[in-house]
This record gives sequence, C-alpha cells and structure tokens, in this order.
Amino acid sequence: MFKSILTLTAAAALLAACGNNDQAAETDQTEGPMVSASEAPRNEAIDTDPNTGADGQTPGANSFTEGQARSAIEEAGYTEVGPLTQNAEGFWQGTAMQSGAPVQVSVDYRGEVTTQ
Repeated sequence: MFKSILTLTAAAALLAACGNNDQAAETDQTEGPMVSASEAPRNEAIDTDPNTGADGQTPGANSFTEGQARSAIEEAGYTEVGPLTQNAEGFWQGTAMQSGAPVQVSVDYRGEVTTQ
C-alpha cells in the first residue's frame, strides 16, 4: 500500500513539474516546417515540359525490359520484331515488319513506338 502511495505521489510530482502546456500552445504560432523554395526543379528525372515528345520520342532513362519493349511494338501493329538494343538515349531499337516491309522501330521511356 505504501508503495502505491509513493508511486502516485511521484507521478503527481512529475506532472506538476511539466507545467501548463496550454500557455506554450498559445504562444507558439508555428504552422509547419520552414521550407525554402527553389526556382530550379529538384528532380531533373521528371519531365515537366508539356511540349516534350510532341514531335516524336523523348529521350530518357528507360526502365522497360527488352520483352516489354517488344510487346509495345507488337501492340502497335508491327510483326516479326527482331532483336532489340538500347541506345545511349534510352530508346529500344530494332527491326520489324509493317505491311510486309521491313522498318526500323524505336520505343522511348514512355512506351511510344515510332519508325525511323
């Protein structure tokens, strides 16, 4: 019993030592973290230009596998897709057949398929 009273007394003393937190809330007018705004984009990997790709493919880091690029080419209506290689601009390139004629095809990082 004496232990319980001692524990309650210690807890009450700690709560009293913390003070009135309502006053701190009234004086602190912080609405959120301070964040400095920069004029330049912070992540250059994101394409924010609405005109990019309007006239063709967009270069960029391509995360498609060769199989996924091949599927995109086939879904665009090409047949007999040959081996594909990825160039320095991130395009998957190779040959395929279109209307019975061989063509050079390319897939950009957005999955857009074009002929060259």
